[in-house]
Amino acid sequence: MILSARRRILSSADKGRAMIESFTRHPHQVSETYGEHMAAAAGFGWTLVGAGMACLIHAVFPFLFEKTASACVARLHGTMALRGRLPRHDETLVQI
Repeated sequence: MILSARRRILSSADKGRAMIESFTRHPHQVSETYGEHMAAAAGFGWTLVGAGMACLIHAVFPFLFEKTASACVARLHGTMALRGRLPRHDETLVQI
């Protein structure tokens, strides 16, 4: 009975460590804290939401936001490249 309770406690502790590890593994891989990674990812996400909204408006009114989405994508790529996540655009051959 006591052994069974001890196993449950240890099992709960292991689950807790595993959960914390699942939140910190990727940020640590990219040399960031959880908070730094959350702020960067949220910033990228909100920028993309804005670009998406501009695209939807542009779809109806083609004279509005003609270059907004492409400028956002280029800016995000530049930011990510500076952070060491992607190769710089001048190091990448892109065929369109």
